[in-house]
Amino acid sequence: MYADFEPETETAKSTETMKTDIILSGVGGQGILSIATIIGEAALHLGLNLKQAEVHGMSQRGGDVQSNLRLSDAPIASDLIALGTADMIISLEPMEALRYLPYLSKDGWIITSAAPFKNIPNYPDEES
Repeated sequence: MYADFEPETETAKSTETMKTDIILSGVGGQGILSIATIIGEAALHLGLNLKQAEVHGMSQRGGDVQSNLRLSDAPIASDLIALGTADMIISLEPMEALRYLPYLSKDGWIITSAAPFKNIPNYPDEES
């Protein structure tokens, strides 16, 4: 299956730029900002460029927490991910994954918990 695979050499390296835009989402107390920090530190350790922006206004009250995490081997101009361009949404709460769906590229991936974090009295019914 991999018989034709040869490891890259210095002369055969690709000139294609590595770029990954990730939206991390959840609610206050789930550790979204800690996850963003861990991924960011790992990226820096690998020598990648990193830009991060976060929203955590009502997080102490169980509100929305979101982080834009942009990783690349080339310089990054903005810390915000534009609509329709995110490569991945990682969400610890399914309704928060839906909130950021417009940011996902058509080839993007959603990784989310299937178990809702019901911290509000009018959380939508699972049957709906």
